[in-house]
Amino acid sequence: PLDLTKSSRMSCCSKLVCNGCYHANERREKEQRLAPKCPFCRHDIPRSPAEADRNKRKRIEANDPDALTEFGTRCREKGDYKG
Repeated sequence: PLDLTKSSRMSCCSKLVCNGCYHANERREKEQRLAPKCPFCRHDIPRSPAEADRNKRKRIEANDPDALTEFGTRCREKGDYKG
């Protein structure tokens, strides 16, 4: 399993990507002058927090287990047990 302190969850596909893989992809994109994309699904990286939230909601509505787990965890951490 990935160390959660050394990885990031991608809002487009709800996949956990290690920070090293994310950085390697980001470096490759800069070197090749490519648009920033998710290293897992290759969708465009959200340009704003609002766009990231929309992506997360789409994954939740699609019943993506990873997105649902993340949403539930964040609600629990906030003390919001109604979601």
